[in-house]
Amino acid sequence: MNFSLLYPENAERSYHTLSDEAVNDLSLEFILDALTDRHTERPHLLGMMTKLPTDAETIRYRHEVFADFLRYPKLRERMRELVAKLSDLRDLERFQMDNDSSALWSLINRLREMDDYMACINTIKQTLREIPITSSGLLRLREIVTDIAQESGFDALKADIDEVMQKAQRLKSITIGVNLDKLLRPESAGIVALNDTKFTDSGLMSRFKGFADQKDDLHHGADLGKSHRYHPANPNHKEITIGSYMISAATHDAHIETSNVTGKDPLSQSLRKQVTEIMKRTVADIKSTVKKYVNINGYSLISLLPEILFFTRWAELTEKLQGVGMPLCDPEIRAIEERSCIFKDVYNLKLAINKLNGEDINIIPNDFEFNDEHRIYILTGPNRGGKTIFTQAIGLAMLMAQWGVYVPAREASISPCDNIFTHFPADENETVDLGRLGEESQRLSKIFEIATRHSLLLLNESLATTSVAEGVFIAKDVVKSMRYLGTRAIFNTHMHDLARSVDELNEAVEGDSRAESLITGVHDGERSFKVSIAPPQGVSYAADIAKKYGVTFEQIKQDIDRKHPNQQNLLS
Repeated sequence: MNFSLLYPENAERSYHTLSDEAVNDLSLEFILDALTDRHTERPHLLGMMTKLPTDAETIRYRHEVFADFLRYPKLRERMRELVAKLSDLRDLERFQMDNDSSALWSLINRLREMDDYMACINTIKQTLREIPITSSGLLRLREIVTDIAQESGFDALKADIDEVMQKAQRLKSITIGVNLDKLLRPESAGIVALNDTKFTDSGLMSRFKGFADQKDDLHHGADLGKSHRYHPANPNHKEITIGSYMISAATHDAHIETSNVTGKDPLSQSLRKQVTEIMKRTVADIKSTVKKYVNINGYSLISLLPEILFFTRWAELTEKLQGVGMPLCDPEIRAIEERSCIFKDVYNLKLAINKLNGEDINIIPNDFEFNDEHRIYILTGPNRGGKTIFTQAIGLAMLMAQWGVYVPAREASISPCDNIFTHFPADENETVDLGRLGEESQRLSKIFEIATRHSLLLLNESLATTSVAEGVFIAKDVVKSMRYLGTRAIFNTHMHDLARSVDELNEAVEGDSRAESLITGVHDGERSFKVSIAPPQGVSYAADIAKKYGVTFEQIKQDIDRKHPNQQNLLS
């Protein structure tokens, strides 16, 4: 069986993997912090978040499953319990590769695990029967677990497990024999007998009394059969270890030392092989019983653990965000060939998480789309005007849509991208060899080596470390390359001349991805984080900002004259 909640049955499990740069630039580690505080869960979640499916049917399949997880808190609650149980059983499949026929305790533990696993199967079956799920993925899972419970002989397996467990658990105590040398020092030890009753103080005393009352001082013979093995004393040591019992060869005093470091039972460890050799018939019975069931197809359900975890954690976060008034929606998924994208009131998920964490923040949503008219946007605006926040918001919204979860917007319709490439400023320590401009140019070159017309490119202040003239020169070629490739892109920059050149760039190269100027930071003449299609504001907007904050020459001069009335006299 090869069932998945992420991919429809018989679908090709294809995906593209995000680069480390994209993972960093889109702050996926920050998103992980909001999803879970358990370090053991992070690798599983991040592993799925870095894989980008492109098939529209696969993405729709995921959204259906996620909707059920979000719609039914009871489903999430049961699945959380199931995740905890399955986490303890992830190593169960290794049983099929276990060739250690003497590992009695390992076998017993595996039987207990199988018993727990059957309980997991029954939990899934019962949960999916009680809840009115509608997604094809969970409906199919319900069929599978029902078939497993009916066809895999769970009732017989339960009876067999109970029987062999009772047989194995008849072992209650072990009799150990110790051989002495001529000086009456312990020289070797071994198992004398396995007993189905525990030793008691009264039993030991009565045996001792019986021995002391005998006419002969010693019992003649030591016929213990073939069940014992002896462990010679080490002449280099002054003490002889028999499990957790330490006998001093120097003082002849017997005392017990117990290790608190590992929590293991040293006696059981040292005698394990001997016990299982003696009980080889029981071991063989257990092996025979388990082998009848090791091929139960239900074992592969353990592979669903990361997927269940993924949908559960995202549903929990979505519910919390909705609880603080943030809209999230189930996007319409369109064909990848359209290269389109429409968002109504889209916002940056990171800001919403900050708000969820108690930060007093006013989040400004925006409408945005890629379409046949505009697929490349040159985004300009003032410092701290929201350019990076908006660029990142679009990348995260696209990712979430393709992961199969709700997106941070009131409405959304997207055709998937085959990958998201980011080009954000690098750490200066990484640019020592090539210089900042050389490093940026090299990264851009590598992006174009693998990007396609179905990719999404997000450039944040790229080529800004050189002179304006050099930066604009290279940036124009980058935009022309995007147009020629046919990709979708947002290029946020301070190079207003680049934004003013969109008509020139569209005419210079043929292609069906036109460039357009997009501005942020101003709306109806006021500072804002709204974006809109418009020519770059440039000097005019700078003058408005200067006037708003009182830093024009006239405003400063008036303030100086008011505070220092003798200033004009000093100048004259």
